[in-house]
Amino acid sequence: MTGYTQGEVIWKPSAERVEHSVMSDYMGWLKEKKGVEVNDYAELWKWSVDELERFWESIWAYCGVVGEPSYSKVLDGDSMIGAKWFEGATINFTENVFAGRDRSKTALYFRSESTPTGSMSWEELEKQVASVAWKLKEMGVKAGDRVAAYLPNIPEAAIAFLATASIGAVWSICSPDFGSKSVITRLGQIEPAVLIAADGYAYNGKVFDKQSELEEIRRQLPTVKQTVVVPYIGEDVPEGCMAWNDLLGEDVPLAAEPLPFSHPLWIVYSSGTTGLPKPIVHSHGGIVLENKKLMMIQHDLRPDDVVFWYSSTGWIMWNLLIGSWLAGSAIVLYDGSPFYPDEGALWELAEETGITFFGTSAPFITNSAKMGAHPKEKYDLSKLKSVFSTGAPLTADGYEWIYEHVKSDVWLVSVSGGTDISAAFVGGVPIESVRVGEIQGRSLGVATEAFDEEGNPLIGEVGELVVTKPMPSMPLYFWGDEGNERYHESYFDHYPGIWKHGDWIKIDEKGRCIIYGRSDSTINRSGVRMGTSDLYRVIASIDEVFDSLVIDLEVIGKTASLLLFVVLKEGVEMNDALEARIKGAIREQLSPRFAPDRIYPVDDIPKTLNGKKLEVPIRKLLLGFEAERMINADSMSNPESLPFFMELAKELEGERVEKLFF
Repeated sequence: MTGYTQGEVIWKPSAERVEHSVMSDYMGWLKEKKGVEVNDYAELWKWSVDELERFWESIWAYCGVVGEPSYSKVLDGDSMIGAKWFEGATINFTENVFAGRDRSKTALYFRSESTPTGSMSWEELEKQVASVAWKLKEMGVKAGDRVAAYLPNIPEAAIAFLATASIGAVWSICSPDFGSKSVITRLGQIEPAVLIAADGYAYNGKVFDKQSELEEIRRQLPTVKQTVVVPYIGEDVPEGCMAWNDLLGEDVPLAAEPLPFSHPLWIVYSSGTTGLPKPIVHSHGGIVLENKKLMMIQHDLRPDDVVFWYSSTGWIMWNLLIGSWLAGSAIVLYDGSPFYPDEGALWELAEETGITFFGTSAPFITNSAKMGAHPKEKYDLSKLKSVFSTGAPLTADGYEWIYEHVKSDVWLVSVSGGTDISAAFVGGVPIESVRVGEIQGRSLGVATEAFDEEGNPLIGEVGELVVTKPMPSMPLYFWGDEGNERYHESYFDHYPGIWKHGDWIKIDEKGRCIIYGRSDSTINRSGVRMGTSDLYRVIASIDEVFDSLVIDLEVIGKTASLLLFVVLKEGVEMNDALEARIKGAIREQLSPRFAPDRIYPVDDIPKTLNGKKLEVPIRKLLLGFEAERMINADSMSNPESLPFFMELAKELEGERVEKLFF
């Protein structure tokens, strides 16, 4: 590594790139058509949140939203819950996907561990979507009914979603790496009429047969009238089910229903690691507007781009990948491990399909660096224009690895958002420089702030990430949440009328940001607070450590201790010297106050199905809460990692009892 420091400029867009960006074109359009003159991104962002109605109305016009804009008011009400957008307007997500496309061009590339890369034109995609939509209506599915899926990241999932949305039915999907219990706790809440499922999936060279789980899911979802099976790992379709190919025979035109702006589009779910997953409902209009803005203006996407996000269907990034179609770009679906058969799997895919926009997670970048991957030496990445990272804060080493070993002239963007809003709070600005360890800016139309405990805004200091004004893509509601009680409790309990997301953020005077991790897993050492990502950045610089988890057990009435759990590289053992190096790095780079009291080598770090570390549930477990109440193993990617922490919880409880009585 070259040793860049935090905040140092590591890449700057050329004058030509800035001039030809969609954002620059939009700013010119605002001046010419609306009389709004802004000189830089900071001014543009401020105008977008100060003038919410004018901003979102401009997105409808500039981005070419297809629909009937017969609304009386852009925004009715300024409260976060119950705000109504574009009442009277009609819109349909699927119609906006296909509007104005060159039917001969490629809309979709797809590949899995066991199948070579294939592609589909816009014409063929529309034909299949229209046929599936027709068949759904033949089954009796109507607007407002729920269509559920249990599918991997394959074309059938994207086609089924577009077909569902076209007729006004409500989509919801679970990845087949979810256990049956996890699927039932999600889909059982929304009472689907149709289930579309695969018989299995492949990952890391192994085939996973999910037929028994599928049978259990069918038994536990009594509202399902028809099950459609995609024979993904086999050839047979279970008795009483319909084969996917039986949906594809109709030669009919696509007929997208005009729907109210706030008509439900899909239901996505909170992680469910600490209780029943929350079924979050988003609208057609809100998602179309937000995705048009995000993909075109913030992500600088055009119809000649090829967009990839590494994601399962159970992560909101799958929804956002599908949303890239609203910019007219082709998308790439990949089903499998990012490191199978080796660390070059995704970069080979980028070369083969001509990916221009490569979306991934911060852990993928960190792990690639630790595995010694050098993609630019093996693959032709000449078409690659941007790399986006999300899921966790990206370390300085991650920034350096991209520019040294992927491509020196690429726009690297760290993004932070949420399933809750199906969007980004903070992220990319294509006309600004990239600085090591920093996020470029707050998203347009999103009034993101940092608040202290009393609700005062902070500049240049770490505070709670909040949103102070409504967004079109905020949840309509949680399915089945009478009176919006769970909705209010989830976001609005702490600051009345203000959305608290649960992340620590620092925003400087220029609007640049740093995310410090979850605020409810904050390290508090004798009143001095720090986000876990600060420690992860330091620990990631230790070559022998592959992954880590930090848990702070400082709670009133408990014995204070800071615990560090590390996954070591193969062949490495924990010893006094390595422990001293880890603690020494933290003392020198952060503060002696944050050196861990104990370091435990573990086989794996407990994570959700989306790869997020279970910081809060593990913390509660180690503080003595019941495991069954704190953690739903079915919502984990690696439940086999739990026994170690459950045994440790017993040991720590024993220590507390011993100190109390002896």
